[in-house]
Order: sequence, then C-alpha cells, then structure tokens
Amino acid sequence: MFQNHELDDLIIVRSDGTPVYNFCSVVDDTDLSISHIVRGDDHLANTPRQILLFQALGAELPRFAHLPLILGADRAPLSKRHGATAVRSYREQGYLSDALVNFLARLGWASGDQEIFTGAELIEKFRLEDVGKSAGIFNAEKLQWLNFHYLKESSPSRIAQEVKPFIIQKGYSLPADDEWLARAVATLQTRAKTLVELVGLAHFYLSDSVAIDPKAASKVLTPEAHSILERVRTRLAALSVWSERELEQVFTAFMEEEHLTLGQLAQPVRVALTGSTVSPGIFEVLAVLGKERTLARLDRVLVASVTAQPPS
Repeated sequence: MFQNHELDDLIIVRSDGTPVYNFCSVVDDTDLSISHIVRGDDHLANTPRQILLFQALGAELPRFAHLPLILGADRAPLSKRHGATAVRSYREQGYLSDALVNFLARLGWASGDQEIFTGAELIEKFRLEDVGKSAGIFNAEKLQWLNFHYLKESSPSRIAQEVKPFIIQKGYSLPADDEWLARAVATLQTRAKTLVELVGLAHFYLSDSVAIDPKAASKVLTPEAHSILERVRTRLAALSVWSERELEQVFTAFMEEEHLTLGQLAQPVRVALTGSTVSPGIFEVLAVLGKERTLARLDRVLVASVTAQPPS
C-alpha cells in the first residue's frame, strides 16, 4: 500500500510535447478496456502513479498482479547475453510450443511436485496466488529436457508436420509422402532433443548422399564384412515383402546358417546404410529406407570396397 505523500509530482508530458510511459500506458489500457495487468515486479513502483491517472480519467481500475522477474543462471536479470529471449528464437531452434508454455508456466509457479502439464491442466491449476515471491531461474537444460519429453510423447504424424520447415531450411527436398515421413520420424523422435537435432539425425533418410564415417569404415567394413554384405544383399534382393517382420526373418535365418551374431551382421549393414555405427534399430531403418534405396547403398559400399582393394 502506497500513501500519496510517498509519491513525487508526476510528469505526464515532456517539454517537447511527447507523453511519458506511465501516461501512455494508462490511456492505452483504458482505450482497450484492459481488466487485468500482470507484469514484472520491476513495475511495482509505477502502479500507484498509474492508479491515480486511471482515477483522474474516470476509468475503471484494472486488477494488478506483479510477478518476480526471471533471472539467468548467474542470478542476473535475464537478457540477450543469457541466450535467446524471443519466442520466435526458440521456435527457430526447434522447440515445441507445448514445451515452451510448460517451461514458462513453471518459472516461479508450482503445483505440488508435478513438472509436466497439459494445456488443460495449466488452465485448471494455474493461480496467481501460487506464484512464488522469489525470482524464477531460467534453466536452459530444463527447457531442453521438457522439449525432449514432448518430442518423445507426441504422435509421429504431428512431429512430421512440425519438422517440415526445418527440413526445408536444411536444404533437403520435402518428402511428398507424409506417411513415410511419419514412419521415419517415429524411429528418431526418442533420440532428438529439438526439431533441428531431429533433422540432423534424419540425414540418411532425407538424402542419398551419405558419407561413411572413416573410423566406422575402418572398424566395421572389413574384408570379412564385405563378404557378409554380398551374401545378405542377395537374400534381401529376393524379398517380395519388405517389412520389419520379413527383414528380421531374413537376418535370423542368415545368422543361423552363417553362425553370426546380430552385431556381426547388423553393424556392416548399418554403416553401409547410414554412414555410422549408431542408428535406430536396423530393421526399422531398412523398412523406412525401402528395398530400392537399401540395395543401392549396399551396392555402393560393395563397389567402393572392391575399388579400394589393392591389385593382386
């Protein structure tokens, strides 16, 4: 509560004729019939002056609420040096709107120990009375954790739509088949923290220009692996139904006949198809890539292996 004698004389217009913030704000809020003003507690000192102006204009007084400021990890007021400060920036970095809303709602507010809220839950549970008096700390790692959760839990079809602008931005051709894109997304969405990272992981799906990691090649694509790839390629080419189930059956039969472990068979195939020793499950990758692209990549590696061998 502020007393009038605590306030200095209020200037509403500068000497050059331009009105000051407090006056402009009140006129604007009055014109727009603003009923509630919720803002940072750095505006607390402006409030008694603005109340007097509302009263002087004969306007209905809004209800005011002042929230603690958001601080960076160094406990200094949040600014551009702490990272992105605009909502659009987080969109461009590949964060989902659900994750950002959840994160912002939890800055300085709590409902028990619950961390993850749907939009409906926030509408139901959020009360200004439950906002803490201490400043909220902007934790970028927490936001990334929330985004990972929402990416993982969202339907592949939804993420497929969300990721399209990032596919275009990265210079890839946009897949014409939304169902295929959703299948590709489903193999990767539990591995990515942002949509930008998801596109990076999806490189071997989105482009056939897949570079083989030299370390993976020297470790996995040995002469013995070359022979294995040749023989399994023949089995795959004979498949009439290209599905995860049928592919797994081919691999199982081949391993039993050749006395191989899954690693001995799957790793050379994985490197040939993705360029890396790390990827989603090999049967998922094979199924999404499809028969034609799979055989073409195996052929490319087999030809390259023969070319690299020194003449006898």
